[in-house]
Amino acid sequence: MSLDFLSGIRVLDLSQFLPGPFATQMLADMGADVVKVEPPQGDPMRALDPVTNDRGDGPYHALVNAGKRVIRLDLKSDTGKADFTRLIAAADVLMESYRPGVMDKLGFGHERLRELNPGLVHCALSGYGQNGPMRLTGGHDINYVAAAGQLGLSGAADKPHMAYPMVADFAGAMQSVTAMLGALVGRGRTGLGAYLDVAMADSVLAWQSQSLTALAMGNRPGRDQNLLTGGAAFYGVYETQDGGFVSLGAIEKIFWKNFCDAVSRPDLVARQSEPLPQSDLIDEVSQIFKGRSRADWDACLGQVDCCYHPVLSIDEVGAHPQNDARGLIRPQPGLESSGAVAVLQAFWTDGQAPSPRAAMRDVQPAEIIKDWCSD
Repeated sequence: MSLDFLSGIRVLDLSQFLPGPFATQMLADMGADVVKVEPPQGDPMRALDPVTNDRGDGPYHALVNAGKRVIRLDLKSDTGKADFTRLIAAADVLMESYRPGVMDKLGFGHERLRELNPGLVHCALSGYGQNGPMRLTGGHDINYVAAAGQLGLSGAADKPHMAYPMVADFAGAMQSVTAMLGALVGRGRTGLGAYLDVAMADSVLAWQSQSLTALAMGNRPGRDQNLLTGGAAFYGVYETQDGGFVSLGAIEKIFWKNFCDAVSRPDLVARQSEPLPQSDLIDEVSQIFKGRSRADWDACLGQVDCCYHPVLSIDEVGAHPQNDARGLIRPQPGLESSGAVAVLQAFWTDGQAPSPRAAMRDVQPAEIIKDWCSD
């Protein structure tokens, strides 16, 4: 189903790599006209395979920019500045992910942007934000989740484990979209745009109120210690006899009872309330799961109301019946020869699945100026 929630909204996207382009792709999915502005040499993502780190042409740049038109402008040249100035005056949203201060050096600091277009929603997405002692510090996802405390609480007791896909990159993208949509709603009332300072580290930090409150109350969270970090037998990941893995999330008493009954261990029901970390109980549940293969556990627990799910490998995800029913995984138009797979917007509308994204199109700046600035 094609969406037009943001029909008529014009978005300029100066961002590169993943977080900013993913944010503007979500806007494009909702009907916005997104134009990605790249330097003359192009977005560095064009020559990067983020999975293997190989250098060379790959589908990943075109995949995250599907549904957009892409132009190249030299914002250090008089011609590029003039074209960009015209586009800014006609835009509703500007998304950029430069380090703080770069837009000022280019002659398009926020005050200048506000002069050109008082209704512009300007979203500046960065690693650590526009102020503070680390504002100019380089970083990537692993650094931002480390700064927010998320990495320190993830993994086994002996070592933090990084997450994949990248938590801060996608959290920053989604926080940017939330902020931009809110600013557009506000502009509808006041006619004025907004300057949005979004940090990827902040976007993960915003999820930490539970952990920080627990700490303030004397209940310091730790890996393998707490209910949601591996300290509870009823909420964890377990290995099976054949080396597979399963997840169990039986927090509520009824789910834990259903699990215990299904594995013929009613004696474990009362032990759910044992103090954390439940090391002995975790060992017992581990031995239970190691007694059968993952396929056997799927057959045994798959229909039991106990919050069980096998840990799918990535090659199993597309074939899973639930994922198939939701219809989000599709071939990406324009990238069929590469085998590129798109995962569409993560919501249905009025009972309809999302429509495939159009292919990314490289176009000349004149096409956009004609469309946006002809009046």
